[in-house]
Amino acid sequence: MPLPYTLDRGYGAEARLGLIVLSTDETIENEARGVVDRPGIALMHARIPAHAEVTTETLALMEAEMPDTAARLPGGLDAVAYACTSGATVIGSDRVEAHIRGVHPGVPVTDPMRAVLAALRALGARRIAMVTPYVPEVTAPMRALLARHGIATAAEESFAQKDDWTVARITEDSTLRAMLAAGRAAECDAVFASCTNLRSFGVIEAAEAALGLPVVTSNQAVIWHLLHLAGLDPAGWGPGRLFSTAPPG
Repeated sequence: MPLPYTLDRGYGAEARLGLIVLSTDETIENEARGVVDRPGIALMHARIPAHAEVTTETLALMEAEMPDTAARLPGGLDAVAYACTSGATVIGSDRVEAHIRGVHPGVPVTDPMRAVLAALRALGARRIAMVTPYVPEVTAPMRALLARHGIATAAEESFAQKDDWTVARITEDSTLRAMLAAGRAAECDAVFASCTNLRSFGVIEAAEAALGLPVVTSNQAVIWHLLHLAGLDPAGWGPGRLFSTAPPG
């Protein structure tokens, strides 16, 4: 006779979150862990094939991989995020959402660009200074997308890297210096540091204190948005002013 048993939700009694991570990304899982490592929260990852050389052409190739990668996440999730800022810009947030919801019907979906736009609206930011690791062909569509949503890029600093392996090894001190340079280069409402592979969580609050401005990063925004989509209130869970701000209604 089989032993009797009872069932619960497994890991994630409070929230079950899915994260689609690039095969080349070495940062977002580590930064996310510090935010969501608490009882009742489960974060499940699936790796999507990605090229180490970051160009608009290689980013677009991820779209074909999206359904199969989303299918590697378990069912019963409360929210899912695709963790690539430049990829979401090139593919488009609506197409990303459609591919993921094709596998996980009805589940709320976000990505870094969608999350950053929500974050900037929540913070009342209309003019930003941007920090990226990208080459110009990747930053140009991002600036254009922000502009279509009423966000002007007043200043920009870039490490001009195509190689994702190198991006993951840019020091946080380098990122902090870039944030300060961008934030001081022109009048702006916030600094946005793009790329899920660019380390930032250890310097967000230092940059905010030095500039007197909110700082939004890709990982900070997408984790913040993912938690809110799952019905949680993550106030104070992560770094920066954003984690004390609710999304726009």
